[in-house]
Amino acid sequence: MQLKRFRRGEQFLLAVNLAGPNPGTANGEERWIQLDQLPGLAHTGSDMLALLAQWPQLKPLLDQALKNADGNNLPEVPADAQPVAAFVPLSLRDFMLSEQHAVNAARGMVRHFMPRIFSVVKGFEKISGRVFPALKPKSLWYQQPLYYFSNHLNVVGDDTVIDWPAYTRYLDYELELAFVLAQPLKNATPQQALAAIGGFLVLNDVSARDVQLAEMRSGFGPQKAKHFINGLSYTVATADEVLPRVNQLRAEARINGVVVCKTTTSNLQHSIADMLVHASRDEQLHPGEVFGLGTLPGGCALENNHWLQPGDSIELWIEGVGHLRNRIAAPEVASVTKNAAKNR
Repeated sequence: MQLKRFRRGEQFLLAVNLAGPNPGTANGEERWIQLDQLPGLAHTGSDMLALLAQWPQLKPLLDQALKNADGNNLPEVPADAQPVAAFVPLSLRDFMLSEQHAVNAARGMVRHFMPRIFSVVKGFEKISGRVFPALKPKSLWYQQPLYYFSNHLNVVGDDTVIDWPAYTRYLDYELELAFVLAQPLKNATPQQALAAIGGFLVLNDVSARDVQLAEMRSGFGPQKAKHFINGLSYTVATADEVLPRVNQLRAEARINGVVVCKTTTSNLQHSIADMLVHASRDEQLHPGEVFGLGTLPGGCALENNHWLQPGDSIELWIEGVGHLRNRIAAPEVASVTKNAAKNR
């Protein structure tokens, strides 16, 4: 099921999507029904995390209520209600699980910001038919899931304008699948880890690529390259719907309505259970913490060379999960308005 939180005046309400998005497109029919107006579900309230925590018990009640209801008289969300963030993230860990993305993004970094070295890399790969060794992740990446903490306080939702930071010329999007915990975890088994997941969302890990290179070389990891903004979809797809097929979801990135990337969630180095087992090792994890799987293969401009420009509309879509749309504002300082999309 897809869930969404709405606001109407001072009132918040939770809704379920009966229609569901067309799995073949980024835009599909939606029909949002108020949960607390269905028989037997008046106690659901407006707390998305609480709803997700109770979902195994509530889902049978919802199914029965919909079965008994007259489809033409279901309590639809009022037209003047506005979608809002499903919850406030308690933290945001972002992993990198795709080797294909890691290699292609590293190659893109070299291509755009180290052109002299890129000629060497290109020559080596053409002659040998192998990946240039320095482009591959370090050995620890293959042994365990690796992540960094992003800024969970600077998260925006659907149809929000993203300001272009004045200090970057290369603003990039990253198409990611994310999930939120609905139950606490510590020293979790794989089974406990999966059972604690409440739902899945679409994440855009917005990045300033020219700034990122210098920060990564510092040894301290990304800072201003990542912490200024992230996008997180308003729609939450429940874990029971997504987990059975989480390794075979289709995904797309679109700029101004044009598809610039088609990819999937398959062939990731570590599983979602591995992520949580590792993160919870002698560390308490809490409901409301968000975990990103990392950029899906081809899902950023470093890989597909379709760079953002001021005024662009960027839309990310993941099958069965939902979409995330944002518009890119112009930078405040005119000197950074580089035509980064010249190779689009």
